[in-house]
Amino acid sequence: MLGDINLSRRLLGQFLAVAQEKHFGRAAEQLGMSQPPLSQSIQRLERAVGVRLLDRGPGGVRLTAAGEVFAADAQRLLDLQTAVVERARRVASGLEGDVRVGYVSLLSHLYLPTMLRAAAERLPGLRIHLQHDSSQGVADRVRTGALDLGFLRDPAQLSDDLVSGVIATERIGVAMPCDHRLSDADGIDLAQLREEDFVLPDPNALPILAEQLQLACHQAGFTPRGVVVADDLSGLFSYVAAGLCVSLLPEGLQHLTGPGVSFVHLRGQVGHLDTTVHAVHRPDADPAVIRLLEMITSLPPGSFEGS
Repeated sequence: MLGDINLSRRLLGQFLAVAQEKHFGRAAEQLGMSQPPLSQSIQRLERAVGVRLLDRGPGGVRLTAAGEVFAADAQRLLDLQTAVVERARRVASGLEGDVRVGYVSLLSHLYLPTMLRAAAERLPGLRIHLQHDSSQGVADRVRTGALDLGFLRDPAQLSDDLVSGVIATERIGVAMPCDHRLSDADGIDLAQLREEDFVLPDPNALPILAEQLQLACHQAGFTPRGVVVADDLSGLFSYVAAGLCVSLLPEGLQHLTGPGVSFVHLRGQVGHLDTTVHAVHRPDADPAVIRLLEMITSLPPGSFEGS
């Protein structure tokens, strides 16, 4: 009966050797075995299949019509077995599989294209699925396993069950409307903006940037006059682009500027301000996640940045 057939790799290989050599003796020599056990194996195979696969003659053997079909299918089955094993090993080594990547706003324009392009070239077996969310949403979904990897800007208060590492750093500069009196300056002191209206980062949504802005202005001798608050970089950027106020923003955003925004470097004591992009994952991250991170960190300096 069909259910009783044990088509082992060894048995299929023996049959294919006979089919190729068209001679039991030569096939047995190729397989490193004696002829009688080989003949017995093929006979058992034919009894199990229920059809004659080989016509025997004094000069050797030839495949029957059923044998021709069986040989072709047997070769495909062996090839598939090999592919199955190789794929499992590739997945286990991180060379193949699916990686669900979460990100926060604007990182998709500044960093993810570089990652996707490099992964397509260096890790073509990986399928990367991008999902946008807030910083807290990305962190929570990585923690619960809904995402494999998250990219966050200046993450604050991550739980102990997440691993975080810096993958890029950007300077913070002054974003201002392009018709601002200082928009063409090579650099300015922050104190020159003491009379300006600011769009401020929401301290709950962007705690690091909010703290940096307040501290920098304090060091420059004034308290920023906040006329509006935004909870993400897109909002901050939009208020500046509308010509309503100025703000401190990562200079990488200058590559996204339309006709309404200029970036000016900060000089002096607060000119060292920066913001960092972190990769966040679970300690037991899949090999594909580790491979992807290794690829990112191996890129030439500056390639994984908003430039």
